[in-house]
Order: sequence, then structure tokens, then C-alpha cells
Amino acid sequence: MNTQQISERADAIRQRIERAAARTGRAGSEVGILPITKGHAPGVVSAVAEAGFEAVGENRVAEADRKRTALGDVDVRWHMVGHLQRNKAGSALRVFDRIDSVDSVRLGRRLQLEAERADVSLVPVLVQVNAAAEEQKSGLDPAQVVEVVGRLAELSRIQVRGLMTMAPYTGDEAVLRQAFSTTRECLARCQKELRGLVGRELSMGMSNDFEIAVEEGSTQVRLGTVLLGERPEVRWI
Repeated sequence: MNTQQISERADAIRQRIERAAARTGRAGSEVGILPITKGHAPGVVSAVAEAGFEAVGENRVAEADRKRTALGDVDVRWHMVGHLQRNKAGSALRVFDRIDSVDSVRLGRRLQLEAERADVSLVPVLVQVNAAAEEQKSGLDPAQVVEVVGRLAELSRIQVRGLMTMAPYTGDEAVLRQAFSTTRECLARCQKELRGLVGRELSMGMSNDFEIAVEEGSTQVRLGTVLLGERPEVRWI
């Protein structure tokens, strides 16, 4: 996948986002695209940057670390979008510019500790919500979100930018809308009940459901296949 191909796909995706946003009275410019480059070679990250994207999402600390080393000073920010184990928090802070998958106060505290050790002044994060209560997925029960976000916001080096969710992989539109609307309502409760919370982001929607997510209020869609094509059968590691 080269820069021109990515740019052409991105243009088509932005048109779809614009139409989806317009259906609920929003502007497509309110919705950002985060390319998900996991499994792709470093050259794809370079092509994404050349196509005008400012950030990419990766699932694994080690894979992102190898890519950053291979690429050198490519001008792109790195977001951790996969589950992060506490024992890898220090490595994650070295590799990633933002952690989009914080799913517990314990992980937040570990990131705070590692930030203090590394003299990192601010760690921007999204808090992950398991909006559909799927056992195989990480994330907070919606009933826990306000309490946990409040406790994370008390950590001096953690800045909660908003919430993230992964909807069930299904073609059932009602199920998807429920997951997205639940997450949107969680953010609304946080904004209402937590004084001074700056987070306004809603990272919702992937290749199979991003238009529905936009209709339900997403401000960031995380796109892999629809933007970059199928990942190679043999992953780049």
C-alpha cells in the first residue's frame, strides 16, 4: 500500500464520514481518522505519514518499538490501542505518545509511577469502556466509568482525553448502536459529574462500523483494513 493508494482511500472514507456526520447535524471535520498499522511493515507507517496523517495506532509495545527504531525520525505520533499490561507500562511510555486503552486505576497508577521515574510530565490517555460486557475484551463496566475516570484524573501526570470502546464484531446495527451510545452516555456523565474534566474525545468505530459510530457521536475512528488493506498473512514483527 503506497501513499497515493492510502490518500485515495482516505478521500473516499472522509466522504463517508461527512455523510454520516451530516445525518446527525455534525460536520465531518469533527471526526479524526487514526490509521491502525499493526501487522504492517514500517514502510506503511511512512506512507501513512506522507499521506498527511499525524498519528498511527499500534497494538503491541514490542512491534511499535521495532518500527520506530526502523523508521528513525518519521514525523508521526504513536498511539497504543491494544491491551497494556502493567509490567510493560514503562516501555509503553518510551514508545508511545498516547495510551488509548487504559482500563483500570491500577494501570493508571503504574503509568503515573513510570512517568515520574522517566520525568515524563504528561501522559495523555483514553479510558476503555467494555460497553457490551464482552468477556473476551478489556475495558470498564459502564457503571464504573465515572468513578474510575475521577480517580485517574486525580493523578498529576495522567490526562484523561476521553473514552474509547470496541463494539462487538457483528452486523446487527442495533447492537452496535447500543455499544456506541452507551459509551457516549458514559462520557456525558463524566462531564456532568467530574468538575474540571477536560476529556471530550470518543474513539469509537472501526472498518466495519465506523459510519454508525460517527452517527452516534464518535470523534475518532480507528481504521485498518478499509484504509490500508488486509494485513499480510505473515505479520511484520
